[in-house]
Amino acid sequence: MKNVTANHRVNDVIATEDGHQTLVGRFMYGPLDMVTLTGEKVDVYVMTQPQSGRWEHLDTEMTNSSGRVTYTIPKSKKLAVGVYPIKMVVKGDQTSAEAFLTVLPRGMECVVFSIDGSFAASVSIMGSDPKVRPGAVDVVRHWQDLGYLIIYITGRPDMQKQRVVSWLSQHNFPQGMIFFSEGLVHDPLRQKTIFLRNLVQECHIKINCAYGSMKDISVYSMLGLNPNQIYIVGRPSKKYQNQCQFLSEGYAVHLSSLQFSRRARPKKSSSVRMVLRKGSFGLSAKPDFLCKRTHLRRTMSVQQPEPPMTPNPKPERAQSQPESDKDHGGGGGPGNAMWARGSMHRGDTTP
Repeated sequence: MKNVTANHRVNDVIATEDGHQTLVGRFMYGPLDMVTLTGEKVDVYVMTQPQSGRWEHLDTEMTNSSGRVTYTIPKSKKLAVGVYPIKMVVKGDQTSAEAFLTVLPRGMECVVFSIDGSFAASVSIMGSDPKVRPGAVDVVRHWQDLGYLIIYITGRPDMQKQRVVSWLSQHNFPQGMIFFSEGLVHDPLRQKTIFLRNLVQECHIKINCAYGSMKDISVYSMLGLNPNQIYIVGRPSKKYQNQCQFLSEGYAVHLSSLQFSRRARPKKSSSVRMVLRKGSFGLSAKPDFLCKRTHLRRTMSVQQPEPPMTPNPKPERAQSQPESDKDHGGGGGPGNAMWARGSMHRGDTTP
């Protein structure tokens, strides 16, 4: 183990108060998961009161033959609506992985972004730092500022989590939920569809709109989104012109239209928004920012974990509040997809 880098990951989880709150982690070594940690003890921690910075030990689990740990929070310890840091620590070598459990209210509104082929100007973000499409970061931040939960989704295997998160961090993408496929899959589009459908059906989220490349049109259409809710990056195609809105003039022009569009403005209805932390991947929020208890945090933070048992920056629990009071400051079940929020503290940081 001394000669290979830990590539552990814990799934970010979206759950509801009355549903199962199940945490899943996988413990592997090497960039291509060359070594599986089997039959080893892993401590599971949660920060039930993030402002305190104190980790609460939930239980100790044993990794199975595929290096996985699955732990369902017992009914007596179920968490209320809010955002909670999760940490899993290998007892043997003290390597760890972190993630977030987000307990949502029913009717949570979100905006989905498919990472593959829509953010980067090149084909793969696994290359040597491909350029970001102009305006992409600003469009994501626009929706974040309006109070929507940001969901990033990709068909990539979870073993690439650290590199993808690092790339998002380098380019200051707003914090959000990131879901990966669990290992290599033959049909990543089908996996995306199943995951998002489960979120809608079991966590009762509402997808306001979704972004991606042409291959994502079928995914979003199967979820019941209307053509005016689907934004596709790339050259317009007659075949799909009635199934989506093509961003043929780029993100910058699209952002201008959103800023003057009534549909993109915060609704005055009683629609539910979650309040997570504003900001970008890899950037710690200042203490005074974190103490703004009057706002629901909108996006979960993805940050490099500290050594075991050391508090991370503290996202607040969510609180209900009218969206008219929204902050204008800086910028288990269905949720058990592979999120890239909690990455190992020994990871490759070059996309």
